[in-house]
Amino acid sequence: MSNSTVLVLGGTGPAGICLLRELLHRKHKVVVFARSPSKIPEDLASNTLLEVIKGELNDTKALSKAVAKSDAIVSLLGPQLSESMAPNVIPDFYRNSVFPAMRQHGVKRIFAMGTISIVESEDSWSLMRPAMVFLVRTLAGKAYHTIINVGETFENDAKDLDWTIYRIAGIPGQSDNESWARDREDGKVFVGWIGETGHTYSQKRGALARWLVDAVEGGLPDWLRKMPVVSKLAGS
Repeated sequence: MSNSTVLVLGGTGPAGICLLRELLHRKHKVVVFARSPSKIPEDLASNTLLEVIKGELNDTKALSKAVAKSDAIVSLLGPQLSESMAPNVIPDFYRNSVFPAMRQHGVKRIFAMGTISIVESEDSWSLMRPAMVFLVRTLAGKAYHTIINVGETFENDAKDLDWTIYRIAGIPGQSDNESWARDREDGKVFVGWIGETGHTYSQKRGALARWLVDAVEGGLPDWLRKMPVVSKLAGS
């Protein structure tokens, strides 16, 4: 999908802005479905390859328009730890809006963000993971349950779609052009299961954005309907 048009969900946060920078840097056409388009920096908003479609999560007509223009979807939608959003809001958006629009317009591929709160049978035990998840579950229970529900929604309601949930932990870094350009070169990427050799618990936002666009372009066929963890490769 080297010449694909990519729909970005959650494109106005720091990680989303890094993704927009990477997509435009690599000359992709980009459609952003956003509640607050004003959060997109002017140097990106003025790019002729970028189209912004404004809409709330319940605006199915605007979302359908965005999906119709796209070949693949990358979602960075996720709960903020400080938010009190009900844990069904984002999962219901996928189930009731995104998946039907994809089917309607023949869009098969979607990459959606998850976190290490989601447990996969292939994961190995590690010391840090239970502690990190315990903190999130204790301090931000709604955010924890949102992510768990997202994983279940894809497994149960997107069996006919080509999805990958990429699980992340810490993603530090800024979204300005200088920070993105520096951070996209920050080490190699680990893609696999928690506890495997090379797995870490952090990756710069710019590096994650670069990997996501690599995934769009290459299709990531080995990870169809799976939930790999994505991080900086240890020692790189």
